[in-house]
Amino acid sequence: MNFIIYDLEATCWRGRPPHGVNEVIEIGAYKVNQLGEVLDVFNKFIKPTVNPILSDFCRQLTSISQSDVDKSKTFPHVIQEFQDWINVQEEDYNLCSWGKFDIQLLKNDCKLHKLEYDWLDNNINVKGQYHEIKGEHKLTGLKNTIKHEGMEFTGIHHRAISDAENLAKIFIKYIDMWKY
Repeated sequence: MNFIIYDLEATCWRGRPPHGVNEVIEIGAYKVNQLGEVLDVFNKFIKPTVNPILSDFCRQLTSISQSDVDKSKTFPHVIQEFQDWINVQEEDYNLCSWGKFDIQLLKNDCKLHKLEYDWLDNNINVKGQYHEIKGEHKLTGLKNTIKHEGMEFTGIHHRAISDAENLAKIFIKYIDMWKY
């Protein structure tokens, strides 16, 4: 069993997105085995197709530039690379995200591009389970949780690869406590 600890960044605006669509623009992931060992890392930008121009808000929030996404492949190509990296055909895996938003975003983009998404069925909501483990009712953000755990947040907040790295720290610390 491998755990795919991932985070996404998506197109974003202040308020409602044009055409009602947020698209994934970055996937960052850590592949971790049952012993808590990091096996590999995945990080790719994705070129959005519905709203191809990033908003000023999105560029400032994520530090992702227009050129980062312009020179990238579209979602169908990158998601195939991600599935190949996970080895969805042969490996036993669970996708692990901080909350429910990321898994829904992946499903929405698969639907948008008319792709199968049954490979997304095994998902651990680390945020929800973490708060159950700690006996807390107030759900906090990843950066505050890292601080609460006495760890240092590394990388750039709101960048998928950095958020995945920090989520992996929490996941590995409680490796034997996750329900899947």
